[in-house]
Amino acid sequence: MALELIEAPSPNFDARRGPPDAIMLHYTGMQTGEAAIARLRDPEARVSSHYVVEEDGRIFRLVDEARRAWHAGVGAWQGETDFNAVSIGVEIVNPGHEWGYRPFPEAQIEAVIALVADIRSRWSVPDVRIIGHSDYAPSRKEDPGELFPWRRLAEAGHGLWFEPAAERVAALGGLLQPGDGGVGVLVLRSGLHRLGYGVDPAGEYDEALRQTVVAFQRHWRPSRIDGIADGETRARLVGLLQLAQAESVTGVLN
Repeated sequence: MALELIEAPSPNFDARRGPPDAIMLHYTGMQTGEAAIARLRDPEARVSSHYVVEEDGRIFRLVDEARRAWHAGVGAWQGETDFNAVSIGVEIVNPGHEWGYRPFPEAQIEAVIALVADIRSRWSVPDVRIIGHSDYAPSRKEDPGELFPWRRLAEAGHGLWFEPAAERVAALGGLLQPGDGGVGVLVLRSGLHRLGYGVDPAGEYDEALRQTVVAFQRHWRPSRIDGIADGETRARLVGLLQLAQAESVTGVLN
């Protein structure tokens, strides 16, 4: 069944270089959905997204999927530094951390899941390329944040999620934290880089790595968001890498 979309065209777009193969989720970070939509349609603001999902579940279409909307900004995922060129941007109405971050209502969650499924019916989007704005830009962004139900989205078939067994968590030992160095930090850096984060695979546990771990935790370890890589954080990363690898192999075979 086709989604019911409310047309709210934005002039803020340009041409893509090819078909989109990624989806980026945001929160609006403004006090109201109306204000967010107005800004995304303002030619002077020079920002936009393809869709906005209101708290009551209404879905607004601002930019055609075949066009390049301006929602990602500076960042990197899987080596791509112009994510606007390859992604479809979905803004989810929520005041965000600045204006009173709050849980996403049920109607809104259902609408986001339906929208992501609808987008994927038209474009080839791997699960590992369904990300949040904070995954792409850990030093700048927090959205859609730790309250967004990434696990539920993955259970609906969209995106990656991994729950490690207690034995795997215990096997990875203690904490890695800012100031640390050594093999464990290099393995952490390498794993985050392989998953898609723009962190350098070499170096110590510096501020850039801490910010990347925070972004990872917001998405995949929301009960702990402190930039310290405990055993569970690292176990989740290992499991996600295995899932991403399996998806890649399946894609090649298909």
